[in-house]
Amino acid sequence: MTDDPLVETLAEDHRWEVLGLEDLAERSCRATLVRLGLEPAAYEISLLACNDKRIAELNEDFRGKPQPTNVLSWPSDERGADKAGEMPHLPPPEPPMPVGLGDIAIAYETCAREAREAGKSLEDHAAHLLVHGTLHLLGFDHERDGDADLMEGLETEILRELGLADPYAPGAEGAAMTRMSDG
Repeated sequence: MTDDPLVETLAEDHRWEVLGLEDLAERSCRATLVRLGLEPAAYEISLLACNDKRIAELNEDFRGKPQPTNVLSWPSDERGADKAGEMPHLPPPEPPMPVGLGDIAIAYETCAREAREAGKSLEDHAAHLLVHGTLHLLGFDHERDGDADLMEGLETEILRELGLADPYAPGAEGAAMTRMSDG
């Protein structure tokens, strides 16, 4: 394995750099892999830090939805569980090269608006979306109830490890925001 970072970040919108997204992504994605028993050095993720215009184009191209969203993810392989609520097929390491898990895109304006509406910091909301996107790359989903329960439970645990509040707790502003708007 290499000593390269887990997350390779391309910041098209430089407001993300001011936030320190590169370090935030590294911490959030690393915590996700560690929680699942995966060695972060054996994997890599590509992150596009963009704006609403760019993510709307991607959302239309890949999902047929011509509007901005908070986060999109493109797993490098199909890893989903066969039955609702089961663990997906996590990718084994393939030394000596890291396994590319896929790509994540995150949009500044939508994330900033959602954070404001939820009464939380942009940093905390972005960390949640990065954990969420990483779980998608690993085969987790929220289309079926059992899968959503598993994914949300893991998000809550990982965010707690990062010192962040449970976004799905009763009364949490925007509790279903992530489930409903991403891809």
